[in-house]
Amino acid sequence: MSSAFEPSMSTSRPPIGGPSLADTLPNINFGFDELRDRMAKFTAKFDAFIEQGRKRVLEERNQFRMNVAELQEDQRMKKKDIEIIQLKTNTYQQTMSKEAAETREMQAAIAQLTTQRDRQAAARDALKEQIAATQKDIDARLAAQRAHQAQLEAQARFNVPELDFWVTNLCLRIEGAGKDDRLKFVYTHVDERDWEREAWFELCTGSRDYDVRHCRPKLEREKVEKVLERVNETRELATLLKGMRELFVEAMRS
Repeated sequence: MSSAFEPSMSTSRPPIGGPSLADTLPNINFGFDELRDRMAKFTAKFDAFIEQGRKRVLEERNQFRMNVAELQEDQRMKKKDIEIIQLKTNTYQQTMSKEAAETREMQAAIAQLTTQRDRQAAARDALKEQIAATQKDIDARLAAQRAHQAQLEAQARFNVPELDFWVTNLCLRIEGAGKDDRLKFVYTHVDERDWEREAWFELCTGSRDYDVRHCRPKLEREKVEKVLERVNETRELATLLKGMRELFVEAMRS
């Protein structure tokens, strides 16, 4: 509570002839108690404000630390995720490189197989053409052989009596030579010193022209060729039989 300022009794003087100067001064009331109370309230409010600010700063600092820790954890997890993704990327790139290499190898193998197939197809076509040409040649040869065989068979019907005549007159006999297309003609009475001594030759009839493959005794091939040349021109078997006997007689005499 405020109180009025009162001068001490020691300084008071009895008024002399009226009011003193002090009595004329205004009554001053500073209000110390009210000011003290207001200061106390302000101090309490200021302390509460400071305490709240300190708590808020502490909470914000703790929250900031928590946020920083969470960010660091997120950064660590992101870094780990990036490492995993990088590892997967490297693995994927290696896999892609391996698959690309395998693809190139497969393409090279396919190209090689394609080339080999084309080469084999060309060889097959050429072989087919060769087989067709060979078959055509075989058919032509078979047709010629059949015609020749028919001619021989037709001629044989006329040659049988003549052949018997030459067999008798040339001291000749006809034997098989072990093959279907060969005949063996054996002569006797060709050696004046030994009438039983034999001379023979094998006649090949497998082709159009006659051919002598073997003979005993051995004759000069050039002379045999001359006889065969006359026989193949005339197609008369008697020419061959007489010509070969003459060569054997000549060989026996020499």
